[in-house]
Amino acid sequence: MAVEITQNLNEQQTNRSQQFEIAVLPLQNTTLFPETVVPLAVGRERSISAVEYALSTEEKLIACITTKTPDTTGQDAKPADLYEIGTVVNIKRMTRNDGMLQLIVQGVDRVRVTNWVQEQPFLQAKVEILPPLKVKDAEEVEALNRNIQAMVQQALAMLPQVPPEIRMAVISQTNPVQLSYFLASVLDLGVETEQKMLEAATVDELLMLSHAALAKEVEIMQIRSKIATEAQGEMDKAQRDYVLRQQLKAIQKELGEDETGEKAEAAQLRERLETANLPEEVRKEADRELKRMEQLPQAAPDYHVIRTYLEYVLELPWKKSSEEKLDLNEAEKILDEDHYGLEDIKERILESLAVVKLRPDSKSPILLFVGPPGVGKTSLGRSIARALNREFERMSLGGVRDEAELRGHRRTYIGAMPGRIIQSLRRAGVNNPVMMLDEIDKLGNDYRGDPAAALLEILDPQQNNSFRDHYLDLPFDLSKVFFIATANQLAPIPAPLRDRMEIIQLAGYSDTEKLNIAKQYLMPRQIKENGLQDDQIEITDDAINLLTARYTREAGVRQLERTLGNLARKVALRVAQGDTEKATITENDIKSYLGAPRFYPEKAREELPAGVATGMAWTEMGGEVLFIEATLLPGGSGLTLTGQLGDVMKESAQAARSYLWSHAAELGIDAQKIKENGVHLHVPAGAIPKDGPSAGVTMASALASLYTGRKVRSDTSMTGEITLSGLVFPVGGIKEKVLAAHRAGIRRIILPDRNEADVEEIPEDVRNELEIITAKRIDDALDAALDSEASAPEGKNYAIQDIEPHTDGRRETLIAREK
Repeated sequence: MAVEITQNLNEQQTNRSQQFEIAVLPLQNTTLFPETVVPLAVGRERSISAVEYALSTEEKLIACITTKTPDTTGQDAKPADLYEIGTVVNIKRMTRNDGMLQLIVQGVDRVRVTNWVQEQPFLQAKVEILPPLKVKDAEEVEALNRNIQAMVQQALAMLPQVPPEIRMAVISQTNPVQLSYFLASVLDLGVETEQKMLEAATVDELLMLSHAALAKEVEIMQIRSKIATEAQGEMDKAQRDYVLRQQLKAIQKELGEDETGEKAEAAQLRERLETANLPEEVRKEADRELKRMEQLPQAAPDYHVIRTYLEYVLELPWKKSSEEKLDLNEAEKILDEDHYGLEDIKERILESLAVVKLRPDSKSPILLFVGPPGVGKTSLGRSIARALNREFERMSLGGVRDEAELRGHRRTYIGAMPGRIIQSLRRAGVNNPVMMLDEIDKLGNDYRGDPAAALLEILDPQQNNSFRDHYLDLPFDLSKVFFIATANQLAPIPAPLRDRMEIIQLAGYSDTEKLNIAKQYLMPRQIKENGLQDDQIEITDDAINLLTARYTREAGVRQLERTLGNLARKVALRVAQGDTEKATITENDIKSYLGAPRFYPEKAREELPAGVATGMAWTEMGGEVLFIEATLLPGGSGLTLTGQLGDVMKESAQAARSYLWSHAAELGIDAQKIKENGVHLHVPAGAIPKDGPSAGVTMASALASLYTGRKVRSDTSMTGEITLSGLVFPVGGIKEKVLAAHRAGIRRIILPDRNEADVEEIPEDVRNELEIITAKRIDDALDAALDSEASAPEGKNYAIQDIEPHTDGRRETLIAREK
C-alpha cells in the first residue's frame, strides 16, 4: 500500500523547474495551497493593479504570497515583508463590488521568489516552480496517512453540521498531500503553521505537520463536546441563564488557566485585611472567613455571602474615632446659637464635655429627652453633635417591631444584613458619633421579638462595650457612642429601659419664649428658605403673639414655624411679581394673610357659678385649661359622669364625693342634701377622651362649691390628686399646666405641696405674674379656692344664719339655709 501511494505521488506531480516573471498579490493571515479553491477579496490599489495585469494575460496566473506579520499601519507590503515561498493561482472568476474585487482562485504550483522585478504599480517577481514532494519513508507516510484519515472521520462525527458535499470530498480524497493541503485551507491553524506546511520539502514532513495540527483540532473538539455535555448535565431550570459561564469555567479548568477574577478579588480583600486596623479577635475571624472564601468557586452561593460579610467587617470603624472639640466656651456658644432657653439641658451637656475633657476614657452619657412635639428634641441632638465636633446619625424607632432591626439577621438567612445600629456606625465612619434614637416611646413588639428588650444592652454602659450583632457575631464597642433618645411620653417606655437613661424633661414654651424663638430662629430661617431678604419682610411682636394664641395650639413651635413660612411665601409671591416695597405684617394684617383664626383658647371666666371649678390638664400638645361643672339632680341618686372620662378620672370624682360626704359636718355641708340628691358632673369637650388623677382637687372643689353654695374664685385654677383621707398628692406636667392657665388669664394657682419644687421650672416672667398656693390637704385647697361667702341661687332667697368656727380653729364655715 505504501508503495502504491509513493508511485501515485510521483506520477501526479511533474517536474516544472522553469523560471518566469509574474505579478505578486500579498496576502494577510491567509496561505493558499496548490489544488485548493479559495475566495479572495482585493481592495488595495496596488493589489487591484496586480490582479488586472494578471487578467490581461492569457494564463491569468498570479502569485499569492503571505506577509510575515499582519499589516497594522495600512501601508502596502514591501518585498522584505513577504515569505519567499508562495503559490501560483489561476483566477477563475472576478467581480467588482464597491471598489473591491471578489476573486475565486485555484492553486496551481508552489513557487519560490528568486528576484524582485518591481514594486510599482504592483509587485512583480521572478519565480521558480518548486519540485514535487518526495517520499523519504513509505511506511511512515502510510502510518501518518491512516492516522489522518481516522482523525478526519472522528472530526466529521463530531461536526454534524458539515455539508454533505464537503464530507464526501474529504472522505473520497486518496492523495495524502492534497488532503493535507485541503485540511490546512479549511482549518484555522495560524499563518506560521500553514506556511511551514506549504514550505515542506517532503511528503513525510507535510504529513507530520498535518497530523499534529489535525490532532490538536480533534482534541479541542473533544474538549468542547465534553464541556457541552457536562454543562448540559448540570443544568436545570434555574441554571439556564448560566450556560455560558459554566462553559467558560470548564474551558479554563481544562486549559489549566487560573480564575483571575476570583484570585484578584481575594487578593484585594487580603490586602485590605492586612492594612486594616482591627481588633485581634476580629482579625482572626476575618482571616478564617477569607480562607474559606479562597477555597470556594466564584459561582458558589457562600462565596458572595462571605465577601459581603468581609466588606462589612473591613468598613466598620472598629478603632477610628473623630477628634472631639473640648472647648467648653465654643460649645456653649454653639448651643446658644441653635436654641433659646433650655438652660438646664445646656448645662448638663457642658457637664458631660467637662468630664470628657478631664477624663478622655470616660463613657459617653445616655440621655432621654422627653417632651411634647416641636420643642426641639431632635434639633438639640444635632446641636450637641456640632458642639462636640462628632458625626450625627439619626434613627427613627417609631413602629419598629422586629428585634432583628436592631440586632441584625443571622447569615444563614437569605438577604441577611446587620442591624440598624451597625449600619449607622458604618455610615458615620467613626465609633463615637452622636446617635439619636428618635421616638423611642413608639416601639412595638410582636412574635418577632421586642425591640425594647434589645435596647437594654445597647443603652447599658456596663454591657454595650461588647455588643454582638447577629450578622457580624463579633463584639463591637458601643461605649463611645453618645446615645440620645427622644420620646413624647414616658409611660410607654418599659421601666428597665427608662432606668438605663438619664431623663431630661423638655416642657412646652411660654408665649414669651415662643416670641423670642420666632424672632431669633424661626423667622430668619423662613426668610432664607423662601428666597427673601431681611429688608423685604418684617413681622411685629404683636402679630407673632396673635399667631401663637389664635392660629396655633401647641407646646412647641413647629406649627408656628409652618405658619410663619406661610406668611413668608405670600410675601415671596408679591416680590416675584415685582412688588419691591417692604412688607410689614402687623396684628391687623394677619387675618388678610391667613384668614380667620383657627383656635379660640379657653379664657378665664369672669364669674363662675356655684358648682364650677377651673382645673388644668396636660396633653401631648402642652397644657390646657379644663372647666369641671357639677349640678344637683333633685330626687336622683348616685353620681353621673360625662365628658369621655377615663377610669382613673371617674375614680377621682367618686373619691371627691365620698370625702365630702364623710366630712360634711366639718366642711359645713348638709349631709342630707348629698343623700337626697343625685349629682351630675360634666367635663366639657366631650369628644376628647380625658383621664388621669390630677383632676381630683378640681372635682372636689366643684362638688364642695355645689353643696355649700360658695363659688370657686374665677381667677383660680388648680391641680392635684386626692385620697379618701384628704391628702393632696403631687402630679406631673406642672410647667405646661401653669403656662396654659397663664395664657387663659388665670392669676392664682393651687398646686400640691410636694410640687413646690416644680415651680422653679416655670419661666420667671410668668412666675412673677402668678400667686401660687400649695395645698397639703383637700381642706387647704378648698380654703384657697372657694369664696368666703355663699351665694344665693337665682330665684331663691338665702340668708347667712350662723357662722361657727371649727373646733380645730383653722377656718370659719358659712352655712346657708333657706328661709
